[in-house]
Amino acid sequence: MIDRRVRDGLLRNVHLATFVGEGYGAVRHAALAWREGRIAWLGPDAELPAEFRALPTHDGAGGWLTPGLIDCHTHLVYAGSRANEFESRLNGANYEDIARAGGGILSTVRATRAADEDTLLAASLPRVDALLSEGVTTLEIKSGYGLDLPSERKMLRVARRIGELRGVTVRTTFLGAHALPPEFAGESDAYIDHHCTAMLPALASEGLVDAVDAFCERIAFTPAQTTRVFDAAAKLGLPVKLHAEQLSDQGGATLVAKHRGLSADHLEWLSGEGIAAMKAAGTVAVLLPGAFYCLRETKLPPIAALRAAGVPIAVSTDANPGTSPLTSLLLAANMACTLFRLTPQEALAGITREAARALGMVDRGTLAVGKRADLALWRIGEPAELAYALGARPLAASWVGGAKR
Repeated sequence: MIDRRVRDGLLRNVHLATFVGEGYGAVRHAALAWREGRIAWLGPDAELPAEFRALPTHDGAGGWLTPGLIDCHTHLVYAGSRANEFESRLNGANYEDIARAGGGILSTVRATRAADEDTLLAASLPRVDALLSEGVTTLEIKSGYGLDLPSERKMLRVARRIGELRGVTVRTTFLGAHALPPEFAGESDAYIDHHCTAMLPALASEGLVDAVDAFCERIAFTPAQTTRVFDAAAKLGLPVKLHAEQLSDQGGATLVAKHRGLSADHLEWLSGEGIAAMKAAGTVAVLLPGAFYCLRETKLPPIAALRAAGVPIAVSTDANPGTSPLTSLLLAANMACTLFRLTPQEALAGITREAARALGMVDRGTLAVGKRADLALWRIGEPAELAYALGARPLAASWVGGAKR
């Protein structure tokens, strides 16, 4: 549990991976001080100013301190299981076959609609706790398994409760345009009308929505329908992001960049035009290697082209019941290295600095004076170990807004 009263502190006998400047932004044999939940000073321990020496002090035991990890794309709130679909895929079915047969997202919709709020919360907390045990201090949680107003509201309320109960930052994303609900079968335009004129305004007015997402794909919604979703979000002053170019190139990355979107996510089929548009707009590329792995995809995201263009690259779990039942952000970082050939430095920046950017949260993601004191202390000899050791649990301690967990 978190004692939210204690928000001042000092860490000594520690090395820092600040993710500011070149590489890891390493500062060895360092100290870091915070006051009122914000970083007040950091640098070589020998240069620690006297004014910080009386703060509550923690011994880093020679470990490494990083920003608290950020999981910027999750679907953690849901009911039910889709292990049967995992088995079906291994017996020859593909993702689109399953979806068109009434499985996929709609099977989770049925289970989630049937669960009450407390049941949904109880099912979701263990997944959240697995992430927190690895140093995650900020996470995004999407709706999209309700697809009607009461069920989407229920999901977003549970996401808010998770943040309150666990004392971490939860950013909520309304993903009503995730799939076509059964009551609107064959009437996708009518559903988008309902989404834009009834569901989104109601949920936003209740303070349940931090951003708006959509699934722009052959089995989901068209670019024209996605544009209507984004226009409705803009009228409410809400930022947008997009599930883009996962199964085909629908021009989603260019579309979300045109709307100054926070991120485009998946991106296996991303085009050069999409990369240029993302660079111009500052839209972050969010890689989701868990889904790539679980779906046994072979089409790799264009990592070299993203690097060459200077597009920021984030990494996330995509934790969801159907295509990425992954609740380890460290494993996602390893997958990004092994499957997509990111360097460890790129992967770790992707779950800190660039993940913060993908959420539009400029107050965290690096270690710098004035940034929020979301911190993770690790029992490791070098930062690359965080992306290297499969199944390791090297977290020694974490702080959220300066309060020790």
